Amino acid sequence: MKNNLDDVLMMIGKEYENNILKGSRNYLEVDIGNKAAKMGYFGLKDKFANVYAIVPLKAPVTGMKVRIDGRTFVNYAQFDTGVAVPGNVAQKADLPYKEFVPNDSMILNFT
Repeated sequence: MKNNLDDVLMMIGKEYENNILKGSRNYLEVDIGNKAAKMGYFGLKDKFANVYAIVPLKAPVTGMKVRIDGRTFVNYAQFDTGVAVPGNVAQKADLPYKEFVPNDSMILNFT
């Protein structure tokens, strides 16, 4: 499973690599379970349903925005790609990570 989860997390980073800025206040959420299913890893779909990766954005995107308290992201981990996930998800992956340090307030961008 680790390799499949790694593939999904790396694909999220690759998909947004030109728009990621570590430390940004603006971010998108990507459903890990849905992304896994789109990649053909159906076994991960239920296991990671409604579990979101955080993609910090260089700039806000068009659409609705909601301010979120940065304390929401306690125990999140950030990969080298800039993508952040809950700590328990990072522990299940076989990728190097460090603690995610969010801003005091974050802005969730919906597209």
